[in-house]
Amino acid sequence: MGAIASDDSADVDPSAFMGQGSIEQSTGINPGLVVLIVVLGALLIFGLGNYFLYQYAQKNLPVKRKKPVSKKKLKKEKLKGGVRPAGD
Repeated sequence: MGAIASDDSADVDPSAFMGQGSIEQSTGINPGLVVLIVVLGALLIFGLGNYFLYQYAQKNLPVKRKKPVSKKKLKKEKLKGGVRPAGD
């Protein structure tokens, strides 16, 4: 009986099933999806890196000092305010 079953399967032409959609071939991963995942992963890593670097800098870097105001600017501000400079 086993010999009869193997003879029956030999009569079927495998090319008869091609193009009918009954047998699907694996085409692999979609290249567009791979590019999308890589780009989104890079953006995510970049964003998280910036966030943690910002947090680290806020905790560990000293406070930025203000520039000293020049005497000329102080004199102008006093004149605008109506106070006469000391030397005049």
